[in-house]
Amino acid sequence: GDIYFTSTSETLDYKTSPTINNTAVTSNTSNDNITKQNEINSVLQAVDQLNLDDNHQTNVPTNGLVVYCGTIVTEDGKEKKVNIDFEPFRPVNTSLYLCDNKFHTEALVALLADDSKFGFIVVDGNGALFGTLSGNTREVLHKFTVELPKKHGRGGQSALRFARLRMEKRHNYVRKVAETATQLFITNDRPNIEGLILAGIADFKSDLGQSDMFDQRLQAKLIKIVDISYGGETGFNQAIELATDTLSGVKFIQEKKLIQRYFDEISQDSGKYCFGVEDTLKSLEMGAVETLVVWENLSVNRYVLKVPNSEVSFYILKSYWFASVGILRYQLDFNHLAGGDVDFEDDFNLDDY
Repeated sequence: GDIYFTSTSETLDYKTSPTINNTAVTSNTSNDNITKQNEINSVLQAVDQLNLDDNHQTNVPTNGLVVYCGTIVTEDGKEKKVNIDFEPFRPVNTSLYLCDNKFHTEALVALLADDSKFGFIVVDGNGALFGTLSGNTREVLHKFTVELPKKHGRGGQSALRFARLRMEKRHNYVRKVAETATQLFITNDRPNIEGLILAGIADFKSDLGQSDMFDQRLQAKLIKIVDISYGGETGFNQAIELATDTLSGVKFIQEKKLIQRYFDEISQDSGKYCFGVEDTLKSLEMGAVETLVVWENLSVNRYVLKVPNSEVSFYILKSYWFASVGILRYQLDFNHLAGGDVDFEDDFNLDDY
């Protein structure tokens, strides 16, 4: 596994080592960019704060390890030592050791990007590979090799017999690929991927996509067939590059369908919809929202006004019509709710949902 290690003075490359502390100390003391003794001491003190348990020192978690340590200045001007380590919810594909005057979260922010998962099947005359792509994370789920007989040069009855054997082997190979795809990409009778890419050399990929043995539920998820020059993991990487534009288009289509569903509720006057920040937050608080749609580039501020010498508070949300909308589980009367039946806590955070 990889370690994303960050500490609070210059940037260094950092690779996983059985003992994190020793590697970090060695990296710091040998770094040409850290020349002042007080800087070296600060970094060493930060490393000493880690006190990672034996499990972290010898076994990096499956998704990698994120460590933040150092000394920060609080709002009241006091110094405070910080020591945070955790396993991220998705794999970290970056091995870094950073010394700076701030904590770097770029690699973690990338984990919060679109997590739609797409399946890949790479198939050629030597074997098949099954993988997934989610954001920037690729994963090989399974792969196997196969030995298919080559075309035979003999004539007569031998040629017919060898051709029959060759077609039988090819048929069994396609069947195995189709069955494996069902095992990997179908969970609880439903596809566990947003879309499927078939990649390969020659006609194997087309034969699989058109075969009756290929699960119909996966055929419905097929969004692109690409020609590649290699099999295996090299072919997997090539297939990802060739499918990039298509995968971006899939996300746009999904968003378009979602918005269309919202407008369908409005046109049918079902009452199972809400718009505007205030009504949407009320619906969330009541647990009435089935699907929440938020414009990711819009920042909405909520102002809390308190009456002096009183416990009375007023909440003012500047409302943007399309800032936040929702498709509801059931109909709500927002005119009735506007009377103040729903109270919000001061620490209400949309991230909780």
